[in-house]
Amino acid sequence: MTRRRWIAEHWDDATATLTGTQAEHLARVLRAQPGVEADVVAGGHVFHAEVAAVSPQEVRFNLIAELEADPALPVTLVMAVYKFDSMEWAIEKATELGVFAIAPVIARRTEKHLAYAAAKRVERWRRIAKESAQQCRRSDVPVIHDPQPLNAVVAAPSDAVRLVLAEQERSTTLRNAIASALQSEQSELPDFHIAIGPEGGWAPNEEALFDDNGWRAVSLGPRILRAETAAIAALSILASFLE
Repeated sequence: MTRRRWIAEHWDDATATLTGTQAEHLARVLRAQPGVEADVVAGGHVFHAEVAAVSPQEVRFNLIAELEADPALPVTLVMAVYKFDSMEWAIEKATELGVFAIAPVIARRTEKHLAYAAAKRVERWRRIAKESAQQCRRSDVPVIHDPQPLNAVVAAPSDAVRLVLAEQERSTTLRNAIASALQSEQSELPDFHIAIGPEGGWAPNEEALFDDNGWRAVSLGPRILRAETAAIAALSILASFLE
């Protein structure tokens, strides 16, 4: 039988602890008792563990042995903020596909009320990522950065391979750009940053900003995709090379 997997809030070399809603669910709904086995993620590692003590406020596990875990994809999605229901779906699915981090950005065509509310929404996005990571049995939780202006992220120094999905680009596909990057970095696997625009796409001055800072424009093909669809398509293409 597959053991349940939990993500600990606190841990040391020998124990890990769940608090809050996770502890309450274990204690009140699942009625966990000392001796029950589970997999526990602690500090980016996965352990075979056993319940040591239970209360609705805290469940403590003894860590028995570390288990082999699949690493996250070395990719950060730079996502312009768009409709929150669609963005939350994208965060959930990107977590399932193995994204390492998501960097929400405020673009010129981000709707003003969404830009204003994004900072208050980020904790919900982090909770969605954590719940999705637990559901799909990841050994880590994606980093969800605080929302920033687009230029702050685009112009930040980075050694990553930086690609921007651009509607006007037709000659260079994302697949070919990834293949080229992997071929030129034969000694070690590079990190990737993939930027996905808002509804309506990038404004002309934003396209120039990417170009001036060394981002390479790429295409997903002839069809115009919704932002959340583009995010999942891009991650799936990258995963096909790396997994």
